[in-house]
Amino acid sequence: MVSRYNVRFVFTRMPGKPILRRNVSQNGIQQLMANSLHDQLKLYYVEDENRHEVDLGNYRIDAIDADDRLIEVQCASLLAIRDKIRDLTQTHQVVVVKPLAARRKLLKKTRRNGKVVSSRYSPSRETLANVFEELVHFTKAFPHPNLQLDVLLTEQEEIRVPAKQKTWRRKHSVQDRTLLEVVETHSLRSADDLWNALKIEVPEVFTTADLATGGNMPRWLAQKAAYCFREMHYIESCGKQGNAIQYRRNEGSDRKAA
Repeated sequence: MVSRYNVRFVFTRMPGKPILRRNVSQNGIQQLMANSLHDQLKLYYVEDENRHEVDLGNYRIDAIDADDRLIEVQCASLLAIRDKIRDLTQTHQVVVVKPLAARRKLLKKTRRNGKVVSSRYSPSRETLANVFEELVHFTKAFPHPNLQLDVLLTEQEEIRVPAKQKTWRRKHSVQDRTLLEVVETHSLRSADDLWNALKIEVPEVFTTADLATGGNMPRWLAQKAAYCFREMHYIESCGKQGNAIQYRRNEGSDRKAA
């Protein structure tokens, strides 16, 4: 479990070192940021906060671990960091951390500074296959010999407050997401790693319907998976079955460079 504290940000410059951003509580003790899944995961990977938020060339790096690997935690879209990662992997070993919500506890407030009035667990659960929703925008960066993609299945707590401008689709906004537990970690360096982690079983020639069944995912997600594996040169189209494209694995040609 990860503890949570009331904290504020300060920026400090240490003699002879890059600008570092630290989290400091009201009594001056460095602590976790209360409403940041992002900062909690930085601490999960690198406990030494002096190695957080380090300037490297034109980039701000989330953290640098003891092996000098660059740690980039991305809770939002992978597209936003695609070009940054492509640049960094030319000269550094990089770990991109992508958390998914295997379980999410929803806490509801009537206003931002109010008390929690209700709580429940969301019926929706993300699995490893949901990484394809982001990977469709990231295949120009992954795989790469200097890149490791860590997909974390987590339990999260999400605080919701009424939306400032409600619509029929948008009733609330998210005030906060915090990490409760890392349930499972999948460290991926290649398309083959991802295929094996999903334990996909399909015929030698298959369609996205087969991929959905063999990969235990809905058809719409299997279509994204097929796109990703094709872009990573792990599968190739080889014909059609009615209106459905047929694929086969192109083993031995898993792309190793962007």
